[in-house]
Amino acid sequence: MVVKTKTVIETNGLGVHERLCRARRFIDECYDLPLDLNEISKQACLSRYHFLRLFRDTFDTTPHQYLIHRRIEKAKELLRARSLSVTDVCFEVGFESLGSFSSLFRKCVGDAPVNYRKREMDSLRKVPGCFIQMYGLGPAARLSDKL
Repeated sequence: MVVKTKTVIETNGLGVHERLCRARRFIDECYDLPLDLNEISKQACLSRYHFLRLFRDTFDTTPHQYLIHRRIEKAKELLRARSLSVTDVCFEVGFESLGSFSSLFRKCVGDAPVNYRKREMDSLRKVPGCFIQMYGLGPAARLSDKL
């Protein structure tokens, strides 16, 4: 009878999972830089191919897909919160091509960056009337505050 044992690789006292999490944190912190698999795998102290397999098995996504997802999430945040142009947002989050940014954004979000921003801004403008009355935010309330 053959019994397989699970080997836990440890380097510097850290298990594989902790090292993969360290590499993922590196992506989270440096998403705006031009990262490649070599740089990310060095954070986990693993060869790039071994790192790629372990990362995919652990997080159900490749490091590149995770990086793209992180950049798109940050781009959505910037498009909602700031008045930066789409081109500025593209470069701010680490993409090097507006075309690839726009196509990946559309693929992930389902809409172009410009349309996403417009939709989000429009949804912020729609405040229910009951909320306005309840908190006295209507035009009559503003007029009485000035008197």
